[in-house]
Amino acid sequence: MRPATETTANAGASHTELRSHAPDRTRRRERGSAGRRRGWTVLKIVAMLIIGGLVVDKVLTILHPPPQVGRWKSVEAKAAYASAYDQAMAALPDPTRTLDVQTDLGSVRVLEWEGSEPGPPVVLLPGRSSGAPMWIENLPDWIGERTVYAMDPLGDAGFSAQTVPLTSFDAQAEWIDQALDGLAVDRAHIVGHSFGGASAAVFAVHHPAKVATLTLLEPVMVIEAMPASAFFWATILVLPVPQSMKDRALAEIGGTTVEEVQERTPLSVMIDAASQGYAAALPQPRRLTDDEWASLDMPMRVEIAGTKSLAGGQDAVDRIGEQCPQAVATLWPDATHSLPMQEREVLGPALADFWRSHS
Repeated sequence: MRPATETTANAGASHTELRSHAPDRTRRRERGSAGRRRGWTVLKIVAMLIIGGLVVDKVLTILHPPPQVGRWKSVEAKAAYASAYDQAMAALPDPTRTLDVQTDLGSVRVLEWEGSEPGPPVVLLPGRSSGAPMWIENLPDWIGERTVYAMDPLGDAGFSAQTVPLTSFDAQAEWIDQALDGLAVDRAHIVGHSFGGASAAVFAVHHPAKVATLTLLEPVMVIEAMPASAFFWATILVLPVPQSMKDRALAEIGGTTVEEVQERTPLSVMIDAASQGYAAALPQPRRLTDDEWASLDMPMRVEIAGTKSLAGGQDAVDRIGEQCPQAVATLWPDATHSLPMQEREVLGPALADFWRSHS
């Protein structure tokens, strides 16, 4: 396996210029404050687009065989995504380094924010069609104390480059494992949202010794199946129906309004460009067995939405409570699938304390 190579943090550039610099902490505070002022509309639209991409993929997998390797549909599609990626990332301090880590399945793009304290780093795995910028609301709370790595997943939109098909969902564990090896990380605090939460869970099953703590934020399908209504509205999205019906479907999936669906932000533009311009090659997550959940003995937090949950709602909380007695499983009554952004003010410091207490 080849070592990681460092590239520019500008996603719209050629990705070959070497770059390494420390974050500007004054700029971090200013950008963090700006991030906290973002409204609920942004959060709902982002969640709606992530959810839409996930469930549409499920429907399209039934109608048409997926590609063997994830790819951009055109040079123009990738350029549109890169432009929106840059605009979204402008809300954050510049990464200390931007790395392309070689694995047997392809090259994994990793953004690093170096921390001042020793101990296991935090590794962030995003939801569908969002890549590292998904965490722009949360990163200001986490950058500084410990090193943070945000990854663009293999087989999905972003600047990772898949070269070998993922033959099963469990293959997610392999590229994550090899990416950590390329970063020289022996143990990490693993955090995943939505599809990334499912990937984090299967990684913990296969490589528990590398998981200092496990945090699952609305992980899809690995605890309980997604609700049937999500697939109904997703079917509307792939049918030749008027745009007004598609907007209604997106609103129903994301737990928002049609008016909010029609608003645009840099992050929602990026996710929309990803969902339209990237042909993903991702096996669907599978429901983990009781034995697999019971085998996980590392410190765990499982955060589940109480409204329009795609992780299973109260049933998911109950199952984790039964199979993983060491886990703290919480139902957030007012949260939707965009839980990590909606509950950032409480969840951000709580997770920082959780990592600190298990480092």
